[in-house]
Amino acid sequence: MFPNVEVRHLHAVTVLAEELNFTRAADRLHITQSALSKQITELEKQLGYRLFVRDKKRTLELTDAGRTFVHEARSAMLHTERAVQLSRAISEGSESFLTIGRSPCADPAWISAVLDTRLLLFPKLRVRLKSQFAPELVRSVLAGELDFAIVTAPPKDGQITAAPFARAPLYAALPETHEAAHKERLMLQDLAKDHWILLAKQVNPLAYDAIMHLAQREAIHPKDPHHIMVAQEAIQLVSEQRGVAFLTKASALLIHTEGVVFRPLADESLWLETCVVLRAEDCSRLVNEFARSFLRRHQPASQNRHEPRHHISDLHTKISDVHMAARNERKGLPCGENLQSSE
Repeated sequence: MFPNVEVRHLHAVTVLAEELNFTRAADRLHITQSALSKQITELEKQLGYRLFVRDKKRTLELTDAGRTFVHEARSAMLHTERAVQLSRAISEGSESFLTIGRSPCADPAWISAVLDTRLLLFPKLRVRLKSQFAPELVRSVLAGELDFAIVTAPPKDGQITAAPFARAPLYAALPETHEAAHKERLMLQDLAKDHWILLAKQVNPLAYDAIMHLAQREAIHPKDPHHIMVAQEAIQLVSEQRGVAFLTKASALLIHTEGVVFRPLADESLWLETCVVLRAEDCSRLVNEFARSFLRRHQPASQNRHEPRHHISDLHTKISDVHMAARNERKGLPCGENLQSSE
């Protein structure tokens, strides 16, 4: 008899697999820990095998069967969500819509390019934006909550395709009275004596790690650094002479505060790529066409002589070639050929 597996079971398993902690998983699911435990027990009883076990240190971990189940459960939830979304779009008189993720610090020019993108084959397409921090954007793409996302410095993950379209240095925000404020570009040593104001690691882990690794390499020991969540908080502290802040280029260009200047950091290890991120196995013609069209149309908002130019005409091939080639390796997938542009 086929097990009576419900969507709530799939959701519970995938969240618990990500957290490997009943308390945190229950909080994310907005249920009690006992209710979550009951759902997992029910599912394991129906399946006839364990999905989770505890090791000798009482740490929760997935069994081999559990890992396989979670991988397929994510796909099943994705297809369920797609069925609901697409049918709702049709019932509302719209052929289709996309949900696209962005960071709160994203360059407005990128978002304008997304909203201005049009596809001839999908004339009634609607786009919905969702703001999240970089790690959350990638997780949401993998979970099927987003069709694709614009992510600065995404993590390396075989489950995603990341096509870069912009590259820029991190910037320092410092008081205009700072002794290095007159310099066109800064080295980290120029700021070694200052208190540092950093965007918290959960906002953008790779940017945070890049700064701290370079500091360690240059034997710089930041003085009691502040960790904040949004760029506006950082600039407020700089304007009050509380230290110097490190921001992405997009954040630096968006904010203008009297008495604060912004300077790019020269070290190449502090240059970050912004990418269009999709699921590596995404077969949707709409998603792939839209991503390629965005990459063709987008031009970096501002580039100076120090910043390498991207050849936008070549970038969209990363979606059609890299993304499709990776997906074609999966056996039994019905969407093997590259899609022709609808533009």
